[in-house]
Amino acid sequence: MNFSVIIPLYNKAPYIEKAVRSVLAQTYKEFELIVIDDGSIDNSYEIVQNLFSSLTPPSGGWGATSQQNQGVSTTRNNGVKLAKYDYISFLDADDWWAPTYLEEMKNLMEDYPEAGIYGSSYFKVKNGRYIPAGIGVEPGFEKGYVNYFEIYAKTMWMPLTSISVVIRKEVFMAENGFKPQLKLGEDFDLWVRIALKYPVALLNKPLAYYNQDVDVKNRAVGVALYKPEEHMLFSNYGVLMENPDFKWLYEKLAVYGLLPYYLSGINKMEVSRILSGIRWRLHPFKYVLYYRVIPRVSMMWWFKIRSLLYILKQKIIHGIKE
Repeated sequence: MNFSVIIPLYNKAPYIEKAVRSVLAQTYKEFELIVIDDGSIDNSYEIVQNLFSSLTPPSGGWGATSQQNQGVSTTRNNGVKLAKYDYISFLDADDWWAPTYLEEMKNLMEDYPEAGIYGSSYFKVKNGRYIPAGIGVEPGFEKGYVNYFEIYAKTMWMPLTSISVVIRKEVFMAENGFKPQLKLGEDFDLWVRIALKYPVALLNKPLAYYNQDVDVKNRAVGVALYKPEEHMLFSNYGVLMENPDFKWLYEKLAVYGLLPYYLSGINKMEVSRILSGIRWRLHPFKYVLYYRVIPRVSMMWWFKIRSLLYILKQKIIHGIKE
């Protein structure tokens, strides 16, 4: 069993070496490594080239290529086109893997061969702390097939992430990969399309490290608000909405994720359309207050104050560390 490991790279000079070295340190050696630089304007690509010239390549070889900036979805898709093996794994350039990641994913795939996508649990790295993902599986669950929609909705921790999955290449290609227009939630969009058609297998052991201590300017998820065609919440999920587990998950994501758009008035028509379909009686009462009771202007000021307090807290934390 061989893997093609794909790292999309864009302006991650402080982090890319750690990501690459974590791949090369894998206990399971049957893989190739593909790094695609998406038009970085820092020295990220140069760092990769220097690493490749000074280290020993994996058994399947490695490659680094650069392209004009096209976004992470197209970059990953281009990486899959270059992949020579049947199993694809992604790693973001500011994150890293435990040394046994590929080995344990291989074992999971051998134990559950019917799955179309495989995932491991992961750590969220925040303020220097390693926080195990609180995926909504039953206590004592170690590995096996899962209802992706159900366990995601249970705790709102992503069961699958772009740094902790292995996908069969044929499944990826059949789904046409990531949607290039999406700038937020492109991974969620692909996972749910796969989960509707194929079994999902999960190893409930944290083997990947999701780094949230990255500088805000270098993070893919920030404070930006997106056009409807760029955000997964505004996508038309069609037949998926007929699946009650998916519908419940989507509603929970929507009442949380649409709040900045509601408060700012951006994408007003699309937001109103989605909110009109929410079954409010099923959701926490605070969201009824946010969207249907408290005046929008009052809510805007409240969240601005909360945001300022959070920024102050972070400055205090970082000041203590320094």
